[in-house]
Amino acid sequence: MKALTKTLSTTQASVHVQKATERTVYSILLMISFSHLLNDTIQSLIPSIYPVIKASQHLSFGQLGLITFTFQLTASLLQPFVGYYTDKRPLPYSTAIGMSFSLMGLVCLSQAHTYPLVLISVGLVGIGSSIFHPESSRVAYLASGGKRGLAQSVFQLGGNAGSSLGPLAAYIVTAYGQSYIICFSVVALMAIVVLYNVGRWYAQNKKPKAQTVTQGIVGSSAEEATSNTNAVAVNPLPRKTILFSLVILLLLIFSKYFYLASMSSYYTFYLMDKFHLSIQNAQIHLFIFLFSVAAGTLIGGPLGDKYGRKYVIWFSILGAAPFTLLLPYSNLFWTEVLTVFIGLILSSAFSAILVYAQELVPGKVGLIAGLFFGLAFGMGGLGSAALGRLADATNIQFVYKVCAFLPLIGLLTGFLPNLEKRR
Repeated sequence: MKALTKTLSTTQASVHVQKATERTVYSILLMISFSHLLNDTIQSLIPSIYPVIKASQHLSFGQLGLITFTFQLTASLLQPFVGYYTDKRPLPYSTAIGMSFSLMGLVCLSQAHTYPLVLISVGLVGIGSSIFHPESSRVAYLASGGKRGLAQSVFQLGGNAGSSLGPLAAYIVTAYGQSYIICFSVVALMAIVVLYNVGRWYAQNKKPKAQTVTQGIVGSSAEEATSNTNAVAVNPLPRKTILFSLVILLLLIFSKYFYLASMSSYYTFYLMDKFHLSIQNAQIHLFIFLFSVAAGTLIGGPLGDKYGRKYVIWFSILGAAPFTLLLPYSNLFWTEVLTVFIGLILSSAFSAILVYAQELVPGKVGLIAGLFFGLAFGMGGLGSAALGRLADATNIQFVYKVCAFLPLIGLLTGFLPNLEKRR
């Protein structure tokens, strides 16, 4: 009798959690998006203060690229491992712990007056980011209620909005000095509080082991049942097709983030070199571009839910090509107009790519999120380092003539299978 009572109570808990995952929990989506905003505001401070660090420490473009590479390397390498581990053992409060590393990095960066200490500081911020992204992406997935494209877009919207705030925040550092970076520790503390509360919700809704049979699966959890449902909903593809599709998606990530690295790290220098703008005016133009990236983020996910992710991916990468090809030959007015279109179009790709990959490999939410977020950061770091070397060897304007061709890699989208037709 006791065993039956225990089984019934466990079953009720499982049903409660499964019902929670069947509806979209907008409050959690907004909280995790807001924490993403705070996290990426911290991250975007790093490239935004490059003009200050370059002048004070007499750095070359190659050394600036190495700073980005160090940050992106620590932010990318750990993410797939974090995602793989938490697929098996979810860690609800790991996001708050990751933000603590970012807090330490900020404090160190405010006092970093030597080049090695700058590298250590940005490395700490990168470690915090690598812990934050896979688990927070899982929270968005769990709170989506089936609207996975929308959930990823809301989550990404926060991150891109935070990235757009970096140049504005850099105004403070430009005006008062590097030591004022410590003021942004308040942002990290706020994020820790929000993420702790998200972790409490996650702890109540993660993988409760139920001694019940759900579609022939004994001891399945709500999240595992969702994964199995996804696996049944899509006809299984051959292993070679899945691997080939993942390679194409990774190449598309390379195209997108290599180009974005040229904008986030060197766009201010491009404007200062070509149009002779001041640092402050160049930062405003960078803010406009990053704000357009944030605005475009919300488009890709819902459109992918409605019309199919493959078509959104195709348009988001290849559709930016006409604008990137025109950019190096435009005056200041048209440069600003073109960068708005580039930001809006390119930014709609990531949510669609990530959800497409999660549907391609169902049941591996954390691993796929870690892999793609990690690659996004890795490509950004590698791109920044490579383009910095290219700028030193040639000039900053030549960099944008080369990068203009990157969106043409979007032609590879035509080789992706149409998952919507297989449901």
